[in-house]
Amino acid sequence: MAITAAQVKELREMTGAGMMDAKKALTENDGDMNAAVDWLRTKGLAKAAKKSGRTAAEGLVAVKVDGGTGVAVEVNAETDFVAKNAEFQSMVNDIAGAALTADDVEALKAADIGGKPVSDVITDKIAKIGENMSLRRMARISGDKVATYVHNAAADGMGQIGVLVAFTGDNEAFGRQVAMHIAAAQPASLSEADLDPAILEKERQVQIDIARESGKPDAVIEKMIEGRMKKYLGEVTLLGQAFVVDPDKTVAQAAADAGVEITGYVRLAVGEGIEKEKEDFAAEVAKAAQG
Repeated sequence: MAITAAQVKELREMTGAGMMDAKKALTENDGDMNAAVDWLRTKGLAKAAKKSGRTAAEGLVAVKVDGGTGVAVEVNAETDFVAKNAEFQSMVNDIAGAALTADDVEALKAADIGGKPVSDVITDKIAKIGENMSLRRMARISGDKVATYVHNAAADGMGQIGVLVAFTGDNEAFGRQVAMHIAAAQPASLSEADLDPAILEKERQVQIDIARESGKPDAVIEKMIEGRMKKYLGEVTLLGQAFVVDPDKTVAQAAADAGVEITGYVRLAVGEGIEKEKEDFAAEVAKAAQG
């Protein structure tokens, strides 16, 4: 049967095998993917097969800016040791550079780095370093200017948290301060207008239930809810939060004083939302002893 390029690509991503080896494995097994994986394993060619199912929740976030465009990418690995690996860092830096011309993660996976698509570059690195890795997310932002901040930097432009802030005005130092604020304060949105309506409604319902437990009259309850929702919005929206550099001002007030308008932001943190596997200490020791 005819073996397609898509089948070869899928097998390569699953096993880390070379292109010709993957094609031969599929040809020898009439296109049966599982049988091809087993064939590669028996030949000692399935370099990444055992790694593809392991949880990759560590890694790095990298940020890049070109003019008024900024991008952030998250590339995961299994351990924080790999985040300190110079080869891994170089790959992440290259991927972030390629992201400047990609619209989304799928486009980035197909983008070229040194004559190979990003997906193949990652597969090759899995085989070489020996840990599962994945390109999990990318985000881009555009504005008059874009400021960046990286928290817990492992190398230039990459670390555990990456922030981009789009703004207008000439105060780049203030833009960086806002980026640092975002890294620490973790706002849910720029303003109330950008906040997910479902989140807002859920919080309102919680406050309604709390207020009703007080047994106070409806008119009083309505005012209680109004006040609590105002406080809530001040806690979760960037422009409403107390500015970490000057807590007596909101971010919006501080921006106005600095002659800056904040138009958007991106915040990515390594591994957020990934459920990490947990092992007890004895299990870890036993695993290490087995090699």
